[in-house]
Amino acid sequence: MKAVNITQFIARWQDLGLGDTANVAWHVTEASENLVRALLARLGPGYRLQGEVAVHETARVEPGAVIKGPVIIGPDCFVATGAYLRGGVYLGSHCIIGPSCELKSSFMLNGSKLAHFNFVGDSLLGENVNIEAGAVIANYRNELNGTSISLLYNQSVIETGVSKFGALVGDGTKIGANAVVAPGALLRPGTIVPRLGLIDQLVRV
Repeated sequence: MKAVNITQFIARWQDLGLGDTANVAWHVTEASENLVRALLARLGPGYRLQGEVAVHETARVEPGAVIKGPVIIGPDCFVATGAYLRGGVYLGSHCIIGPSCELKSSFMLNGSKLAHFNFVGDSLLGENVNIEAGAVIANYRNELNGTSISLLYNQSVIETGVSKFGALVGDGTKIGANAVVAPGALLRPGTIVPRLGLIDQLVRV
């Protein structure tokens, strides 16, 4: 499983300081609540803390956004009315979560954006990822009745052992409007997913 090196997709992943236990993407998302709590315990100055929700003083959260901790919203982020953050969420700096977006058990690094009407579940998004309106990163294979997610990487099949995992999305990836990224996707840095596109890397055995 360690053959999928997060830093090959997200160059500055190690800057979060989560340690060697956070090197497998689906383990990170599965443990996202505890990992965000660990980051909450050592936040730098400039954050306002309410319960398990930390919002940087330069960030803007509009009325009507629903935020269920543990959540960290970094410097100069914007979270719009109707956004829903839950299940352990980390936003780096200059991230945008648009109206009616849901972000669950996920990490978004600096400069990444969800436009509006997006769902992103159990995923790691690198820096400067842009997801246009209506695009979805799904986290559960409904058609497989909860079977654990497997994926193909470097001609090898990897069994994740988890039933919920969305995607590992490399730096600079762009996902077009109304595209669907199926569970268990690995998107290399700079990937472009066309509008109405489907990325499905299901391993069929």
